[in-house]
Amino acid sequence: MGDKYIISEIEKDHILSLLEQKKRIDGRTFDGFRDIKIETNVVEKAEGSAIVTIGDTKIIVGVKAVLGTPFPDTPESGVITTGAELSPIASPYFESGPPSEAAIELARVTDRTIRESHCVDLSKLCVVPEKHVWILFIDFYVLNHDGNLFDVAALGAMAALATTKIPKVKVLEDGSVEKSEEKEQIKIEHYPVAVTCYKIDKYNVYDPNFKEDRVSDSRITIGFDEEDRIVALQKGYQGTYKPAEIMEIVRESLNVSKALRKELMKSLS
Repeated sequence: MGDKYIISEIEKDHILSLLEQKKRIDGRTFDGFRDIKIETNVVEKAEGSAIVTIGDTKIIVGVKAVLGTPFPDTPESGVITTGAELSPIASPYFESGPPSEAAIELARVTDRTIRESHCVDLSKLCVVPEKHVWILFIDFYVLNHDGNLFDVAALGAMAALATTKIPKVKVLEDGSVEKSEEKEQIKIEHYPVAVTCYKIDKYNVYDPNFKEDRVSDSRITIGFDEEDRIVALQKGYQGTYKPAEIMEIVRESLNVSKALRKELMKSLS
């Protein structure tokens, strides 16, 4: 416990003293984001891919499409599944081995924004009801962790999905399927983004760097689609919120979401 805990308290005192002066350790406003860079089609073997960088946080996302069997309760729907890998090369606080709680949370929160926005019509991924559907595996690999993984992962997921091309399929007489060399781009119905607000003591900040992220008491991640609808909401860490605080965060986060979506759409144009 010792050193890490002591350093964290020293960092938090410094960060808090600046926040009280309406400052952040890197000079940004409370809702200011670091530079955003989105690159698509970066992995040749993937059906879709993207690298998203916000400040020094960098995540690469790949989409792999596999023909599989649908779930029994949704026989005419394709499947989207997410997974995240937090490699020790990205942060000294990540460890090798099975997926950590942090990796599972990152995948699930991002999955919720993607899935609940209905950004992809899963019925369009059905080839033969009850037998053959496309399963899209969205995998995140954190290359460098300098805070705010959730917003970066959601941008990466959407950029990768929006560039995903899957093989055209022919259904044979015996009910089997044959994949073609020709590919077609999947249609994106909605363009959600995730916005995470971090609470440090009584102050709310956006796009925290690693130190701000590490000393925060609580966070709320909200998924918005392009029609300003809330499609997902997830609270993290141990801190608490009053209802009025949550409503204020929703209003602020909605404004932030428009700027993030502008960057996403720019990268896809």
